[in-house]
Amino acid sequence: MFKKLFFALLAGVSLAGLGVQQTFAREPQARFFTEPVVVYADQSAPQPAEQHVAYAERSNMGSNNMGGGFIEFLFGDGQQQGSHYQQQPYDTRPLYAPQPQLMPEQDASEAAHPAFDPKFEKQLVDYHGKEAAGTIVIDTSSKFLYLVQGDGRALRYGVGVGKPGFLWAGVKTVTAKKEWPDWTPPAEMLKRRPDLPRHMEGGPQNPLGARAMYLGSSLYRIHGSNEPWTIGTNVSSGCIRMRNEDVIDLYGRVHVGAKVVVI
Repeated sequence: MFKKLFFALLAGVSLAGLGVQQTFAREPQARFFTEPVVVYADQSAPQPAEQHVAYAERSNMGSNNMGGGFIEFLFGDGQQQGSHYQQQPYDTRPLYAPQPQLMPEQDASEAAHPAFDPKFEKQLVDYHGKEAAGTIVIDTSSKFLYLVQGDGRALRYGVGVGKPGFLWAGVKTVTAKKEWPDWTPPAEMLKRRPDLPRHMEGGPQNPLGARAMYLGSSLYRIHGSNEPWTIGTNVSSGCIRMRNEDVIDLYGRVHVGAKVVVI
């Protein structure tokens, strides 16, 4: 009895498959090549009408020929499945490559300039000149400042010097010293640069930097700078500029009245 039932079911499946093939042959192929429905997260998409019609025809055929839904019942989980395909939701947010970021201690303006040349680091060197200990000698051509120590030695620092047309030479004296000096551009400079402030309080953003040593009655100074990348270049209007850490070191070693020789 069981074998007869089994062969009857198989015969029904074969007939249903034949009926499906005939139906598919009669229907235009374009009907079954519709665009898949894209379903985004938290949204529902309407079921395409043509797919719904195709499924309805298969269901009707299955009720007459033991195909369609009956086949799905035999080889599925016992429940009729929906007729349209639903894609998995996907994230539509654009992907971006990680952007390089500055280190916390690195200022954006410094990152855009050349690194400080290590040859301008402070160092103890030989000195064979005639100046006495305590004298400052500034060689504008090589961009070095020497503080003579005696016994044929000198401390050497890198400096920035005057631009072409602003270089000078001579002998001066340190007449004043100031920590975090204010800056008042002279009238000649304001003529050239009317965009400059008329006065700026001392501080980290001040162009005179952390320390200044004033040279005689002139407008020239040995001073610090918040632009260390300019050390070793012709950059100023005649002043001698140093890195802040170097001018602080020199400031502590030099006394008012010290001789300054600029060559």
